[in-house]
Amino acid sequence: MFYDTLDNQRAKYPDFPIAGRAVPSGWEHRATDTWLHYGPADRTLPSQGWKIHISSCLADAEKTLDIVWDYCVGRRISFKFLRGPRVAMMQSSKYADRGSSGKLVTIYPVDEADLELVIKELDELLRGVTGPYILSDLRIGEGPLFVRYGGFAERFCLNANLDRVLAIEDPDGVLVPDRRGPSFSPPPWVTLPAFLEPHLAARNAVTMADLPYSIESVLHFSNGGGVYKATDTRTGETVVLKEARPHAGLDAVGRDAVARLRHEADMLRRLDGLDSVPAMRDYFTVGDHHFLVQEFVDGPTLSQESVRRHPLIRAAMTPEDAAEFTEWALRMLGQVERAIASLHERGVVFGDLHPFNVLVDGDRAVLIDFEVASLVEDNTRPTLANPGFCPPPDRLGMEADKYSLACMRLSLFATMSTVLIPLHRAKVVHLAELVRETFPVPRAFIDEAVETILGPERSAEPATPAASAPEAPGTTASTVAQRPDTRAMRELPLPGRASWTSLRDAARRAILASATPQRQDRLFPGDSTQFLPGGGLNLASGAAGVLYALAVTGAGRFPEYEGWLRERAFAPEHGTGLGFWDGLHGVAYAFDAIGRREDALELVSLCLREKWDRLGQSLYSGLAGIGLNLLHFGSATGDREILDGAGRIVDLVADRLGTVESVPEISGGAHPHAGLMRGSAGPALLFLRAYDATGDTALLDHAEVALRQDLRRCVHRDDGQLQVQQGWRTNPYLDEGSAGIGLVLRHYLERRENADFRQALHDIGPVATLRYYVQSNLFNGRAGMITALAMGLRPDVGRHSPEVADQVTRLAWHAMPYGGGLAFPGNQLLRLSMDLGSGTAGVVLALGAVLHDQPVTLPFISPPGTPAGTAVPPESERR
Repeated sequence: MFYDTLDNQRAKYPDFPIAGRAVPSGWEHRATDTWLHYGPADRTLPSQGWKIHISSCLADAEKTLDIVWDYCVGRRISFKFLRGPRVAMMQSSKYADRGSSGKLVTIYPVDEADLELVIKELDELLRGVTGPYILSDLRIGEGPLFVRYGGFAERFCLNANLDRVLAIEDPDGVLVPDRRGPSFSPPPWVTLPAFLEPHLAARNAVTMADLPYSIESVLHFSNGGGVYKATDTRTGETVVLKEARPHAGLDAVGRDAVARLRHEADMLRRLDGLDSVPAMRDYFTVGDHHFLVQEFVDGPTLSQESVRRHPLIRAAMTPEDAAEFTEWALRMLGQVERAIASLHERGVVFGDLHPFNVLVDGDRAVLIDFEVASLVEDNTRPTLANPGFCPPPDRLGMEADKYSLACMRLSLFATMSTVLIPLHRAKVVHLAELVRETFPVPRAFIDEAVETILGPERSAEPATPAASAPEAPGTTASTVAQRPDTRAMRELPLPGRASWTSLRDAARRAILASATPQRQDRLFPGDSTQFLPGGGLNLASGAAGVLYALAVTGAGRFPEYEGWLRERAFAPEHGTGLGFWDGLHGVAYAFDAIGRREDALELVSLCLREKWDRLGQSLYSGLAGIGLNLLHFGSATGDREILDGAGRIVDLVADRLGTVESVPEISGGAHPHAGLMRGSAGPALLFLRAYDATGDTALLDHAEVALRQDLRRCVHRDDGQLQVQQGWRTNPYLDEGSAGIGLVLRHYLERRENADFRQALHDIGPVATLRYYVQSNLFNGRAGMITALAMGLRPDVGRHSPEVADQVTRLAWHAMPYGGGLAFPGNQLLRLSMDLGSGTAGVVLALGAVLHDQPVTLPFISPPGTPAGTAVPPESERR
């Protein structure tokens, strides 16, 4: 139901047995969620150097750990290892990070002589141990040992995008990023030890130069291997190469990518000749990597084509648009259903049906990715599945495909909505109603899908899934044994139907029902980022954001929970951020907003004593947010130290700003981000608030440059909307999208006229009144658009306009029951969230911005026509 760490599920996912050994006398021990660290207390390690990684399959893991423990303890060498089998499996799973996957153990030699000796001796001791290749490292021979140069101590610096990242020191003593990519690439100033040179030569000797295929581009990467578009140089045919790495890319039952690729080849041979299945061309190995060659289908995925055609994400939709899309969608769904039927006739269950695994070639639907396909006669459940289409444990064999087909009938009209179903299966009834209200879909077509997803009536006797069937997230055998009770959804107060106070109180019930004051790491469940240091406290994902949203919307104060937050904020764990949305400055702001100014000022004073000058520029975690917070408290108190700190930050952000051309034309990925929270709009807002405080017009010039930097990364869609260009998509949202930029443009235009900015604001406006958003949340969903409209993103759309009322009503797409109240899902819809940035508290804030009788705003964003300033009304005035 909620994101959690394995630390809180040790009974279900225990550590390796060796973790129970007593810590050696004179040694230090430290545990994290992922690693167990050990080292002699009297031995100081260098801050960086060559480290040794050991890779191992799960079958060899305990033997490997026994050998390493005895070796390292006996020679007083520091080391760490993964806590348990579950962590090890996750680290080697299909979508684990390619740069760090495969590591079971890390060993820290004190120098190069120690490095050479440890490698020589452990290479003998670990003979016969097998494991995945660690892509970031250099492999020693054919065994499980790998080496990489990197940091031993945890140090940080800013990278080229001004993000705070792990660092190492260059020869001039400057901290630079410690790069950890999916290839061996030591820092340019580091000389490879001579004894490693033969291993580098052996690595470089393995190439694809002699093969009859020329790789043209990368289609996809996973931890299991790549998928490449290539040309057969013998025939000129365009083909697809699928790569599989041994012992990597594990699925739910531990099968690696090679086992699945071999299986896929068997399935393609069995299905040869079907028009809906790519033809297999070849199968070969290079080194220990396996490659499957298949027909290239020149077409988008069904997901991509659906998004391209979808009328709900256009600036306007007519009944004719809805009818045209419906006709196309029904035609494509018919093609997919016929394709699945043809597989079943050949005795094959597809097992991983979702719109990303269907290619559209005209009106032809082609199924791709048969690595988890199975035989009908085996009557099993898939070992990998997309969460929005993953059948519950009682759907086996062909029934699993039928379940996924039913989900596709809904998801093609409401993108990603079926991801909500594992959280509360009766939600499907509500989703079906919303789809029928929006599109002219035949009722019987949708009703049949609903019946398939709900399943037939069952007794209370729990179903017994196949032994090999993994549980779907959020489900167990007992939760799917009975037909879901739809009463909770029917009785749920929904936005657009229930009153503001009913909605707010229902959300408060859900939030309070989720509270866990007995835990140290979090009070309210939220986004997975809350498990980073300080993430359970902050505004975005932690307790501060929830308590802030409840207080400013009139939902009340909760002294017990305020005490929980205060206790941890004044004794934060190592690594807790200072930033506004991700750290202690945001906690201070929340304390002030709920009526605890003394605590707020004490926390601000604590933050001012920290080293904040090395932080990035952003509003979310960097100097822009801290500067705005200091301006807020400085204007409220007149404190000279706070105001001086704000001034120093404004100067530093201005010095780092650069020119309009200092940023590329794409946001995110390897490039600096655009947008309010992480881009140049945050610094622009800082300059505008500093101008309000000082009257210095040079600050308006800086704000103009910053805003032009973000607009440089925006593009017009076909219907005229101006959104942030991210390369793989355009982004309209509050966080990194154009809506957040638009709010700062509005603030700028209240202070200085600019024709370019006026036009840009006009073109951004429609992004906030689209009919469908994949998510409901504040940062990246509909709640953020509602808040943006309340804050004046569109001058022609006020708080009480029909457009705002429509957006409020459409929050019902994501409404979920929890704890006798109203809750909303977090990022990617995979779990419920109560936090401000991704979950229920953010929706409450958005609803309050348009429905509450007292002002409810985003921090530092004023409604149109309000006097310049950032002060939050006292708590007593918001009751």
